[in-house]
Amino acid sequence: MENLVYAIILLPLLGFLINGLFGKSLPKMVVGTFGTLVVFASFCIAVSLFLKFDAESQPVVVRAFEWFRINGIQIYFGFQIDQLSLMMIMIITGIGSLIHLYSIGYMSHDKGFYKFFTYLNLFIFSMLLLVMGSNYLILFIGWEGVGLCSYLLIGFWYTNKEYGAAARKAFIMNRIGDLGMIIGILMIAYQTNAVDFLSVAENSSKFTLDSPIIIFITASLFIGAVGKSAQIPLFTWLPDAMAGPTPVSALIHAATMVTAGIYLVVRSNFLFSLAPTTMDAILFIGLLTALVAAFIGLRQNDIKKVLAYSTVSQLGFMFVAVGVGAYTTAMFHLMTHAFFKALLFLGSGSVIHAMSDEQDMRLMGGLKKKIPITHITFLIGTLAISGFPFLSGMISKDEILTNAYGKNPIIWVILFAIAAMTAIYMFRAYYLTFQGEFRGTKEQEKHLHESPATMTIPLIILAGLSVVGGFINLPHFIGQGNYSKLAHWLESIYVYNIELPEVPFRTEMILLGLTVVMFFTVWFVVKNIYVSKEKMVLPDEKYTGWERLSNKKLFLDELYNATFVRFIEGLGVGGNMFEKGVLGKFSDFIGIGAEDSGRAAKRLQNGNVENYVLIMSLAIGIILIVNFILQ
Repeated sequence: MENLVYAIILLPLLGFLINGLFGKSLPKMVVGTFGTLVVFASFCIAVSLFLKFDAESQPVVVRAFEWFRINGIQIYFGFQIDQLSLMMIMIITGIGSLIHLYSIGYMSHDKGFYKFFTYLNLFIFSMLLLVMGSNYLILFIGWEGVGLCSYLLIGFWYTNKEYGAAARKAFIMNRIGDLGMIIGILMIAYQTNAVDFLSVAENSSKFTLDSPIIIFITASLFIGAVGKSAQIPLFTWLPDAMAGPTPVSALIHAATMVTAGIYLVVRSNFLFSLAPTTMDAILFIGLLTALVAAFIGLRQNDIKKVLAYSTVSQLGFMFVAVGVGAYTTAMFHLMTHAFFKALLFLGSGSVIHAMSDEQDMRLMGGLKKKIPITHITFLIGTLAISGFPFLSGMISKDEILTNAYGKNPIIWVILFAIAAMTAIYMFRAYYLTFQGEFRGTKEQEKHLHESPATMTIPLIILAGLSVVGGFINLPHFIGQGNYSKLAHWLESIYVYNIELPEVPFRTEMILLGLTVVMFFTVWFVVKNIYVSKEKMVLPDEKYTGWERLSNKKLFLDELYNATFVRFIEGLGVGGNMFEKGVLGKFSDFIGIGAEDSGRAAKRLQNGNVENYVLIMSLAIGIILIVNFILQ
């Protein structure tokens, strides 16, 4: 098994090295095919390991070498394969290989084709390092690696200054969260004398429930998760990250990297389960993030921005699940979200490709007949995320709603409203893009065409997964008794069992019925507005009231710029003034003083030997006199 574990993580690294060193001189098809195949090969190996594992299988730790020792802690560079890591590996490599295939067509005319695949392979390697690492330090290396790749890929078209600014924004905001994570890891090492997951889990029993130290550790780790998974207040980088090519948005900012925070919390369940206070904070932040992002998404007009805020909102749903202790439900929604959100992002890329790089939905419309495969797959993704009965998104989201109701009915009401807003902005995006009359230019209409097979095949596969993916974790009212496939599969990774409040079957059915009624009501209303009545705000019109607040993103970017960015820029200006006005003048003073003293000393060095002898004699005389007096 060791060789298979090494192969999973080394194959994408090989793709990175080969494409990075030789890709410039290789044909694009060779670069794209090789970059895709190494990721797909990792997926196949992961599936073979999955088939050998069952719910009772113990974690397999593969130690490559001893890394270092410090203060009695022996640190190995190794990998841990268990039920959780296998689930993440298959999502990363499975979705990753589809997006690599899609990129062959999407980036075919880009001059940086080989560089793009080099970065994608490096990202897959870093993400695998994050989820396969056997300790927090290796996880952190992968954590920083995906952050670097995110920066490189967001600013991939670096000639555009706005894209470069978006990349820097993502990088800096993630560093804020990473500081908290570093502190948390150091405190774990100090308190447990270990950093590997199995040892920390074993030693976690030394912590008392909700003690200050366990709250501090879990809060620090959660700060890292807030940055990487785009939660309030560190979420504004994710919508700006849509500056990167669409495959990047699908892979990094929807399906994999942004879910790293969820993985971190679930992996550290043995710590978070001991900190109910932190769990409550996670619940609150997740709920607030989901609400704010859903509200902002209601009146975004850039098709990728709508999906970006949708991602932030869905990540909030996952953190709500984590906050109530439903770790399996959070992972379930993470998986289904990877299916339908990757599908939606890739579908939006296909639309943008057909529309000659136009992203404003108000200038689209009527694309249903022009790009039929993209249309039907995008519709499936829209139905899945909006809650169409028995599609993947409906099943996983319903589990979150049910667990939230068990925690507090008020939480369920808020999540229910957020789910309604999700359906509103997604159906709005669908109808503005595909229904009605075409609103673009004649030149755009002339060039409308369906995407090539390399782009449509991943769409079809992801659409199929969005339809059937929910049945991986059949809820108990469909299965037998309390049987749940995914819950049974992940059960062994949980050190402490959190008793979730029991929701009566009848109540659960009522809640489910309400969500179904809400879904069809929203569908009917939105269709009536944007198809029957054709109501929309065109680019030359202005929003007012709550629509303006939504469209302007609650002015959060302006608030952050006024309070933080300008303050830091002011510090930079002040520092520059201090350097020039004080330090510079002080340095000049020292330089001028040295120069003047040199000129004065130069007069003494006139070449007259008699003067030199006289000065030496006087100096010796003075030394003798002082010495005599002191004696």
